[in-house]
Amino acid sequence: MTEPRAPRTVLNIGSGPARPEKLHAAFRGPDWREVRLDIDPEVLPDILGTMTDMGASVATGSVDAIWSSHNIEHLPAHEVPTAFAEFARVLTPGGFALLTCPDIEAVAALVVEKGLDCVAYVSPAGPVTPLDMLFGHGASIAAGHGFMAHRTGFTVQRLARIVLEAGFGEVRLARGRFDLWALCLMPGCALESVAPFFADTAQRDLVAPSAMPEADAAAPLPALARSA
Repeated sequence: MTEPRAPRTVLNIGSGPARPEKLHAAFRGPDWREVRLDIDPEVLPDILGTMTDMGASVATGSVDAIWSSHNIEHLPAHEVPTAFAEFARVLTPGGFALLTCPDIEAVAALVVEKGLDCVAYVSPAGPVTPLDMLFGHGASIAAGHGFMAHRTGFTVQRLARIVLEAGFGEVRLARGRFDLWALCLMPGCALESVAPFFADTAQRDLVAPSAMPEADAAAPLPALARSA
């Protein structure tokens, strides 16, 4: 009999407290084992550390996937390429990363239309304004969590360029209402091997074989691949 495959490892970067619902749906279930990395000791992560230097705690080529929700915008701009190079280093050759961050273009459009202080949406942490999306959640920063400040921003073009320059083979992007989503595939990662994990998730379009029209606000954008 064939031995059952050991669970794949997903590194949850900037995980916050251990909450199963915060792990993206693609990584829930017996196929995946979550390892939580965070800079805040109060959330009791499996690994206490920064995404820009995981060398002492995460071995090269040791994780199958990375999940990072609204973390890369907390880095200074000059540290972003370093973080993405670390993502590529720790992933297996056939691994992938799923990231989401604010869409600066969408936030800027809202500022022009309704101003900095309008309520864009209500999150579990409370109302979120364009000011929060641009510079970090004000209430969290006021409570003493200075690391919640935003220090950089991303457009589709900037995010795609940084991902590919870090050594990923392909990046597939989509826009949410005020978010960008990026599925970053290592050079040895075949899209068909990843697609089943996303079949029943809200990000299933990221693995669609053909992109929908860019006019659709939630549509995937054309996939970009690194030049040879």
